[in-house]
Amino acid sequence: MSQTAIGDRGAPAPLDASALDLSEVRDWVALLKLRVVTLVVFTGMIGMLLAPGRIHPVLGAVAVLCIAVAAGAAGAINMWYDRDIDAVMRRTARRPIPAGRIQPGAALAFGVVLAVASVLLMGLATNAAAAAWLAASIGFYVFVYTMWLKRRTPQNIVIGGAAGAFPPVVGWVAVTGSVEMLPLLLFAIIFAWTPPHFWSLSLWAHGDYARAGVPMLPVVSGAKETRRQILLYTLLLAPLGVAPWLLGLTGPLYGAVAVALGAGFLWHAVRVLRAPQDEAGRSLDNDLAARRAFRFSLLYLAGLFAALPLDRVLGLG
Repeated sequence: MSQTAIGDRGAPAPLDASALDLSEVRDWVALLKLRVVTLVVFTGMIGMLLAPGRIHPVLGAVAVLCIAVAAGAAGAINMWYDRDIDAVMRRTARRPIPAGRIQPGAALAFGVVLAVASVLLMGLATNAAAAAWLAASIGFYVFVYTMWLKRRTPQNIVIGGAAGAFPPVVGWVAVTGSVEMLPLLLFAIIFAWTPPHFWSLSLWAHGDYARAGVPMLPVVSGAKETRRQILLYTLLLAPLGVAPWLLGLTGPLYGAVAVALGAGFLWHAVRVLRAPQDEAGRSLDNDLAARRAFRFSLLYLAGLFAALPLDRVLGLG
């Protein structure tokens, strides 16, 4: 065997420095919660595309970057604050901070620097109003949801849902400098979408939350009540999703998509309510219906928002 594999005394060869560097980069990127960032960027871009007026493409790209960086910064601060409960939850125990790969103080500094930079750059690239809305979105997620609501009340997701609803408003304001009815409706749609989306997930991840002492609705009120609440919020969401068309703010293409997706979400919510379960509402089939509802909820929001600019491009809105 060559000396590149084993040294002169049989010691293992040194690890490849580039592999170590890449692993460290992946850990820092993991702090940003890229899955969440992707959805945030998408809805923020839709807000920009729908806004009346024009923005220089370079400045528009900078605004989108600021939205992405702000969301990632909030995610990093969230991971810093939640490192204790992440350590006892199976699906989060391998995150960089609880696993010991990144020090908490470094993660906090990383998030704070990114947050401040994103707000300052947004203000310089677009306008002060967009920067203020972006700062509000970070502050709401960090201080209202993460630090205040998450560990105190089963309504954490209901109120905290506003944190993810800011991006379309931020995108719109980056172009116009003001807020109108359509971006506020998009805010309301995401706000109402968050509880049935997240509670579908929590039905089959409630064990993690129980171990961590997080008062998610299935932990506090039980699975049966959670199933009922999923249906109730979906009943609110379905007509709210159609509201932009009913108010004449979009065209018939969006209206048709909203009706179809709303009906599909309601069908999944009914399936969750009527899924095989014991008397306490606990699943007898590994929460298959809840998993399907969770996946459809992502399709619902993506399809609804994708229909908005398509409706506009086709001249229907």
